[in-house]
Amino acid sequence: MIRYVSNDIPLVTRYINLRRENLIITCVGRAFHTYSSDRFQLLSVSPQHETDITCLAADSYLVYTSCGNNIYAWRRGIEVKHMYTGHKAAIKLLFPFAANLVSIDESGVLKIWDVKSESLYKEIQLDFTATAICHPPTYTNKLLIGSAEGKLQLWNIKTGSMIYEFKGWNSCVTSLEPAPAEDMMAIGLSNGKIILHNLKFDVTNISFTQDWGSVTRISFLIKRQLMITGSPKGTVVVWNLEEGKVDSLIIKAHHGPVCGLQCLPDEPLLVTSSSDNSLKMWRFDMSDGSASLFKIREGHFKPPVSIRFHGVDGASILSSGNDSSLRVFNTVTEIANKSFGRASYNRKASKKKGNKWADPLIMPPISTFTSETTRDKEWDSIVAVHRGIPTVTTWSFDKSKMGEHKLCHERFKKNVSGQKGISATCACLTHCGNFAVVGYSSGHIDKYNIQSGLHRGTYGEPIAHKCVRGVYVDTLNQIMVSGGSDTFLKFWNFKKLNLLSKLELEDTVSLFSWHTESSFLAVALDNYNISLVDIDTRTIIRKFTGHRGPLTDLTFSPDSRWLVSSAMDSTIRTWDIPSSSMIDILKVDTPCVSLTFSPTGSYLATAHADRLGIYLWFNKTLYNHVSLRPITEEDQITEPLPLTGINQESLECPIDEDTDEYISKGQIENTITMSGLNDARWQSILNLDAVKKRNKPIQPPKVPAAAPFFLPTIQSVDFQFDLNGVGKTDTNTKIPETVMQTVFAQQLLKATSSKDYHILFDQLKLMGPSALNYEVRSLSPEAGGTRELIIKFLNLLNEISIKNKDFELIQSYLGVFLKYNGRALAQLPEAINSIEEISKHNAWENLQNNFLLCLSIIEYMKNN
Repeated sequence: MIRYVSNDIPLVTRYINLRRENLIITCVGRAFHTYSSDRFQLLSVSPQHETDITCLAADSYLVYTSCGNNIYAWRRGIEVKHMYTGHKAAIKLLFPFAANLVSIDESGVLKIWDVKSESLYKEIQLDFTATAICHPPTYTNKLLIGSAEGKLQLWNIKTGSMIYEFKGWNSCVTSLEPAPAEDMMAIGLSNGKIILHNLKFDVTNISFTQDWGSVTRISFLIKRQLMITGSPKGTVVVWNLEEGKVDSLIIKAHHGPVCGLQCLPDEPLLVTSSSDNSLKMWRFDMSDGSASLFKIREGHFKPPVSIRFHGVDGASILSSGNDSSLRVFNTVTEIANKSFGRASYNRKASKKKGNKWADPLIMPPISTFTSETTRDKEWDSIVAVHRGIPTVTTWSFDKSKMGEHKLCHERFKKNVSGQKGISATCACLTHCGNFAVVGYSSGHIDKYNIQSGLHRGTYGEPIAHKCVRGVYVDTLNQIMVSGGSDTFLKFWNFKKLNLLSKLELEDTVSLFSWHTESSFLAVALDNYNISLVDIDTRTIIRKFTGHRGPLTDLTFSPDSRWLVSSAMDSTIRTWDIPSSSMIDILKVDTPCVSLTFSPTGSYLATAHADRLGIYLWFNKTLYNHVSLRPITEEDQITEPLPLTGINQESLECPIDEDTDEYISKGQIENTITMSGLNDARWQSILNLDAVKKRNKPIQPPKVPAAAPFFLPTIQSVDFQFDLNGVGKTDTNTKIPETVMQTVFAQQLLKATSSKDYHILFDQLKLMGPSALNYEVRSLSPEAGGTRELIIKFLNLLNEISIKNKDFELIQSYLGVFLKYNGRALAQLPEAINSIEEISKHNAWENLQNNFLLCLSIIEYMKNN
């Protein structure tokens, strides 16, 4: 289901250190949604619970939900990590407390659970009806519990004993929230009072009273010394704690009660949720310090009435609801969801009013509408029929707003006897996008020009039918078809407005649905049957019977092979037109009031009575072979409607939670392991000479004008040192060879075991590129090394490569070694065995073969 955002369960927030942002969690019936606070995008959708979620809570590690008598702990919002069972009544309060979880059920039983072990730590029977729970900061192991009777109790959960009881204020406690000051607690009451109470001395410091009903939620904006409260009438009140008065108001922040309200830490942001199916973020950025709407996620706050796909890509669904609004929902991403606003008799006047007060100019809900894409960019492309009035409105899909024209004939504007109570019942927008044909309950059918909004003709003299139930215009604007409560289907010349012929049906018409390309017209009748009419031949070609209630909607598949129908008998039936048989029947919880097939054939979208969201049904025949055969009523299956759906691939990104760090194994069998060092540590070793050349200064260092006084010089044109008396250096030194070797080389000569080689390799890993380059160069006899050192270094590389660890370092070290010691290595017959041992470890060859195998399989799948 799409565009279901929140219900009456309060939202919760949690801060994730790895993401460095707050996450917002809302309840949507049997599941919960997780949104990011930065981009306000949906991150995850939880699996379905058995029944509706009754309570929601969260900490930095887990999300806790209660469903019936059970409690679930969710990791990353999608995986059940723990389950707690033991309550004998429905759970109504949850509160994470350090390593414990506190739960209270309807019978007054308080249970304390150990989160990790899932064991019950303590159980307490309360003597009142708990309504709110909170932990006072700095009060170790203490919980404050509010009650419907008005009193509050302070409990020590470690000992399971009550420490103190507060008498209360003779009103139900609806909300508890710690105040910024020490020992202070904000207490919201059902009579509209907010009490700031000192728990240490049991003294009320200050109290406020809001005029919009009980206090639903309380939160604090600490940096600005503001307290924010919610109300059942949708108003958010901002209180100035320093001055002790109302700082600002957000009138009609929601169309329903403010169920969830939370200020984000260290940010001037407020998040609210409501049962009106909306989640809103407010930012305190106005010049007077008040808040403005920053971000919003919302759907219809009253159930949708009519839905239709718009466009050829099958991504946009137009939806009208009982809230008088028109919206577009995107099946791919939530970013493209838009609201066209609510229909208004005077849109400009309604816009000036904003959301502050109830708008008397709001029009009745849209009962049905029609749209075309041909003239989307030029002018209005949607025509909407409103319940109970003759006025038809136009809307612009391109501009996402209500149009300027209101189509209504002069006969309905005059207060003429017999014309009262007339309403538009149906409408059709021509394929070219220029004309709209509207049918009325009075039997009139009028044609209007969309661009100008002018009346262009009337079909029938004086009326076309008793009550018009459906109108349709063919693709070429040649024929207009109408049906009504007089059992006749009439064919009219679209341009000349004259009657061409008529076709009698078995019962009165209920509604129309058409397939433009095939010239098929599906007519739902009041006897619950469906007649399929060919517009070209003007004959009935198929009849479908089986529904046991009034038909609510019809839709064709894109290839016109299927006709899908819904009725008040709570069934959705699929009819195969070529075989004239029913091939699918689905029994749902609540009747489907509107349905539409996507132009691509991928989805069937349905709207149901008393449900706020839109349901998407996947067409399995597009991707799997499905054997379709005629079925009967006995083959009917019952499908419960999910309250939300899971499509994790389409979501923005996974949730990285604060979890215990996973320690990977040192080595996995038959795999190679990288060192994990910075790439520059091994990539620059082979190209160290080029790096030094690149980093060499452009200008050489300047020679000093004169040498220091203690160095003798010769007076001449060129600057020279006086070298007289300096003896010749004795080249025949008696310094032992080992003294010229590095510490690493000396340790390498002493290495005999595998452990010694691993210790030496760890030393190499700590060296920088220049130091390592020097060590490898020093191995050669020409640089002061020995033949034994070369063989020992080969043994070291061989020993490490056996383990398949530090793969890239081994390759890099081997490359440097061969670069500087290749000539010396060729003159060492005793090194052949070590070279052969290293060549046997063909790790790269095996890895390359696996790469080539994967590439060939992918290429084969792409070509086939």
